[in-house]
Amino acid sequence: QVQLVESGGGLVQTGGSLRLSCAASGRTISIYGMGWFRQAPGKDRELVAAINWSGGDTYYADSVKGRFTISRDNAKNTVLLEMNSLKPEDTAVYYCAAAKRPFLPVRPDYDSNYWGQGTQVTVSS
Repeated sequence: QVQLVESGGGLVQTGGSLRLSCAASGRTISIYGMGWFRQAPGKDRELVAAINWSGGDTYYADSVKGRFTISRDNAKNTVLLEMNSLKPEDTAVYYCAAAKRPFLPVRPDYDSNYWGQGTQVTVSS
């Protein structure tokens, strides 16, 4: 079992930046894929960015490529999401996720991952 706690959300103007942090406890995350999902009101939860267990492979949704950067610090058991050039359409609750099985990436389905409680990101126009 792993517990994930997100921080760093808030209100920012269009074009601004935020850095989300996900702190894991209960187990090391060093051999598990990690990711950030988001869910806007009335929309499905979507995968925004993911990073494999070694940090050598990353994935980004087309909507955030070139603006968001995911990274991990296995020594600190944390995952970061650097978000730049934010747009109003980035407004959502952002969730940190950890794959339940080692050496595998996070998956879109709820049961394959552990989840944090979410942090609100609001981008004003």
